[in-house]
Amino acid sequence: MISLKSVSHSYSNQHRIGFKDWQIKDGEQWLLLGASGSGKTTLLHILTGILKPEQGDVMINETAIYGLSSKKLDQFRGRNIGIIFQRPHLIKSLTISENLVMAQSFAKLPTDLVRVNEVLTSLGIADKKNAYPSELSQGQLQRVSIARAVINKPALLIADEPTSSLDDQNAAAVLSLLMEQSGLNQATLVVATHDKRVKDAFTNTYELS
Repeated sequence: MISLKSVSHSYSNQHRIGFKDWQIKDGEQWLLLGASGSGKTTLLHILTGILKPEQGDVMINETAIYGLSSKKLDQFRGRNIGIIFQRPHLIKSLTISENLVMAQSFAKLPTDLVRVNEVLTSLGIADKKNAYPSELSQGQLQRVSIARAVINKPALLIADEPTSSLDDQNAAAVLSLLMEQSGLNQATLVVATHDKRVKDAFTNTYELS
């Protein structure tokens, strides 16, 4: 379970942003909705262990993540949090398979090529495992981003604006893949967006004003 309690943060010369408490049960799928400037990116960084809030606690699977040392937090994040960005951030000189193995390595996990093949197969791109990022279409790259995010079977899967640059058909396809993968990997899913097209797909919504 993920718990956000009494969390607030402020940057220099800016007003304090307070976030309402948030309890997320294992396997739930949530929409994090907020307009530009509402604090959505700040909250995402707090949830993923990138930004320590000035006040409050974040618990993931009964671990207070900001009570961990920097080294242990990096390892915890690699094993427990998968992040899908709007655009893929892959290492261009590595094959798709090697990019996924790198994600295992960052989490201090042993190389597991069976898991790599399993994830790529579930996303319909197993035939691209030896290809380089430059050889893939935008849609295929997005699937690789999802594969990298779920490779270590994280407890929490976060997608940051995954549909904002896509047309309706591709937006629906990506959303379907995210929900399917969170189910296959028994991961809690949080999709952060200002794209109201995806709102109807979720029963759970955390909205920033």
